[in-house]
Amino acid sequence: LRQQWRNGLKELFKRLQSSFDLHLLSGDNERERKNLESFFPKPEQINFKQSPQNKLDYIQKLQDTGRKVMMFGDGLNDAGALRQSHLGVAVTDNINNFSPGCDAIIDGAALPKLPLFIAQARDGLRTIKMSFVISASYNLIGTYFAVQGTLTPLTAAILMPLSTVTIIIFTSVCTRYYAKKNQLK
Repeated sequence: LRQQWRNGLKELFKRLQSSFDLHLLSGDNERERKNLESFFPKPEQINFKQSPQNKLDYIQKLQDTGRKVMMFGDGLNDAGALRQSHLGVAVTDNINNFSPGCDAIIDGAALPKLPLFIAQARDGLRTIKMSFVISASYNLIGTYFAVQGTLTPLTAAILMPLSTVTIIIFTSVCTRYYAKKNQLK
């Protein structure tokens, strides 16, 4: 019997290794080591026969060195490591399966799109920061006029929900724009 890898997995690893330090923690035996060494730039970061506790300890050791860890797992034996990581992602072919201890669930078929999802998340953070700047500007300008005594209560009552609507529209437009830019729409 030969291990069947998900379509696009090798290309995904090649795309990710330019930006991330990849590690493999598997409970399986080393039969697939040769095939996997071509996926990983550092063969010493390929670890087999890992128990759930070994995986958890490995994640903690990486975190102790100051690394931010994103863990992908596809089984209950990954639950502790998924929970320990900064971002735990369960990979499943049936999103209705129970996935304890994870922050997110990704359909196995969508795994090759991971770099696009990461780009979308980064753009989402950019949108949030821009929203805070808009909101702070709105509030500073409003506070200036309120302190001057030129802002009537009626005007303030109109501007408050208007600022909320502005932020909602801004974030919606940005999210759609970035989704299109990241080829997720």
